[in-house]
Amino acid sequence: MLARKINRSELPFDIINYTMLVIVLFTAIYPLYFILIASISDPNAIYNGEVWLLPKAVTFKGYYRIFHSDSIWVGYLNSLKYTFTGTLLNLLLTLPAAYALSRKHLSGRNIFMMIITFTMFFSGGLIPTYILIMKLGLRNTLGAMIFPEAVIVWYLIIARTFFQTTIPDELNDAASIDGATDLKFFIRIVLPLSPALIAIMVLYYGVYHWNAFFNALLYLEKEKLFPLQLVLRNILIQNEVSSEMVGDLSSVAEQQKLSDLIKYGAIAVASLPLLIAYPFLQKYFVKGVMIGSIKG
Repeated sequence: MLARKINRSELPFDIINYTMLVIVLFTAIYPLYFILIASISDPNAIYNGEVWLLPKAVTFKGYYRIFHSDSIWVGYLNSLKYTFTGTLLNLLLTLPAAYALSRKHLSGRNIFMMIITFTMFFSGGLIPTYILIMKLGLRNTLGAMIFPEAVIVWYLIIARTFFQTTIPDELNDAASIDGATDLKFFIRIVLPLSPALIAIMVLYYGVYHWNAFFNALLYLEKEKLFPLQLVLRNILIQNEVSSEMVGDLSSVAEQQKLSDLIKYGAIAVASLPLLIAYPFLQKYFVKGVMIGSIKG
């Protein structure tokens, strides 16, 4: 592949452009990098400001305690369960609804779309939603984590735009002539033609469920149901490092040092799955933004 010929008139712009990109890249990456090196550094070195580029007095005590903690592993398993179940429900509801709303022959589709879009800006509010969850008996259940977010309107709009611009009505007409019903056409033709959209929906919804903690904070009281993000929140915000992690240390100072290592390590552990997946799936995120930018 031939390199682009350098244009002297564009050289100042290129220098400024690349400089800004490097600054933005550093600003985005450094906080995570600092958490990684801080999680394996001596807390005293962190307190003294000695850790900023390389770890000091490397130790893995924090990670040892994290991976031997039942609450972390239970949170991991719960997050995986909520993410898988929630994303599956999202796909089962979002894709058929988006396809139906993309078809011109659907009577009243503009009215339906207006009502659905209205919910993006106005909702019943936190207290009515909480009362509804209570009345439905969903508190301390899997349903409290997946049903309130069964369909996210913005993702529905992205999927609808994709179907409008990718699946022509003429294709549906041809299938109808051959005797295919709308359901058969959707399953056998539309879905096989939409792997990029399905991947995008899985990514968007999966990331959303993995990072979600607010519904768990509201509707879950049993620790055995807590997702990983809620466990992480309790460690970071409420300073609730469980006694099983630091209880065997008699010195309060040593407990505090180990507690700080556990906090940094817990952030890294919670971010690890998405950090591993993102480089392989980055193109789908970009494609999703392009789909959503097309006027439907």
